[in-house]
Amino acid sequence: MIDRRTLIGAGMALTAAPMAARAAIAGGEYVSRRPAPAERRFVSKSVEREIDRVSAMIADPKLRWMFGNCYPNTLDTTVKLSRVNGKPDAFVFTGDINALWLRDSSAQVRPYLHLARKDKALRELYHGLIARQSRSILIDPYANAFMEDPTAKTDLSWSIGDLTDMKPGVAERKWEIDSLCYPMRLAHDYWRATGDTTPFDAEWAEAARASVRTFREQQRKDGKGPYHFQRVSRRTTETMMLDGYGAPSRPVGLIHSGFRPSDDACVYPFLIPANYFAVTALRELAVLAAAARGDKALANDAIALADEVEAALRDYATMRLRDGRVVIAYEVDGFGNALFMDDANVPSLSSLAYLVCLDGDDPLWRRTMEACWSEANPYFSKGTAAEGIGGPHVGLGQIWPMSIIQHAFSAKDDATIRHCLKMLRDTDAGTGFMHEAFDQDDPANFTRDWFAWANGLFGELIVHLSATRPNILREAFA
Repeated sequence: MIDRRTLIGAGMALTAAPMAARAAIAGGEYVSRRPAPAERRFVSKSVEREIDRVSAMIADPKLRWMFGNCYPNTLDTTVKLSRVNGKPDAFVFTGDINALWLRDSSAQVRPYLHLARKDKALRELYHGLIARQSRSILIDPYANAFMEDPTAKTDLSWSIGDLTDMKPGVAERKWEIDSLCYPMRLAHDYWRATGDTTPFDAEWAEAARASVRTFREQQRKDGKGPYHFQRVSRRTTETMMLDGYGAPSRPVGLIHSGFRPSDDACVYPFLIPANYFAVTALRELAVLAAAARGDKALANDAIALADEVEAALRDYATMRLRDGRVVIAYEVDGFGNALFMDDANVPSLSSLAYLVCLDGDDPLWRRTMEACWSEANPYFSKGTAAEGIGGPHVGLGQIWPMSIIQHAFSAKDDATIRHCLKMLRDTDAGTGFMHEAFDQDDPANFTRDWFAWANGLFGELIVHLSATRPNILREAFA
């Protein structure tokens, strides 16, 4: 059976820059790759002003062009805004796949949060997405992706034959801890950015309680729990072992994850970056539930679970590398077995400071991050075109721009950030956009020419640098 990676790889891997992209840079002129104004799915005047403001700070013409293409990509191309029961509804799909991932949709709209307080249209978008995510979680908190029509069966070819408890409205049912963390983070950060409590109604609270309950089920203290998943595929990372319940584990208080944020199956079921994210997201949920709804029961439940997982992380999250360095493990099983690697998808070990799960100056995390960006990580690649982290999702020697962006976010020195920006600028294959992955020696060989999350993350980095290190943007790179 064909799977998601096979379909995307066959349809999106290119051997040369597309004709449209080559035309866009003909004669040294950079022509916008955005849809015509009348064809844009969602328009925000605040976002347009932000593009103008930040672009004026960017000296490098190609970097400026790429920012203008990438930053509004989610709004331009992936938002379907309507109303359900008289309230806003926003279906934010991932790009080249017409389905809403809880993770991707949350991350896709994150770059505009700082503009929402003064932009009514953006607030309506966030209201609609928070409501859509809540309804999706109530359909099935174990699913990672959802259909636009909540009564429809999946039309994703790789999901149709999955051996799991598929429900109408579910596009794919891969259990990933971060699928529930991201809506908590989006809700909390929207409230912090705007002070607006409108989206946090009884339905949202019910979905939040379902999320906490699901995390508790996947601590698996009293058996395997209700979730299982199998898929017929030539790729072992597409299915779960032992009748679909995953590798053995010892119940130690950590939360099981069937799959990583890459949608690849875990080797060991305690995915450590996702458990760190769960602790942070649960604490944020507690603050929001108390402040927006006065829901002390939900807040206390979230805090109690966060405390329990955090205690387990202190006992089980670290390991020793062959050279003697103590680092944070990528996955463990509670029996003493641990895996060190990192994957480009977020949450990753490299992204824990970006996600505010650990302090960026934490010595353990910095040691871990340095090991991730080295040959200690089997999915770190260094070629003639760039260096960065990939993962098993696409294959060895494939670098994800997302990992380079995270490396720039975590960097302490200007030289590293410049190096990251140059790599991002020079590996777009002339398209003006980020991709899922590209070959370490040949960026023209890439996957996914429409990947809104990566585009938005790049835009978020540039906006971040405009506030924190504007001197770098004012340089024209060689």
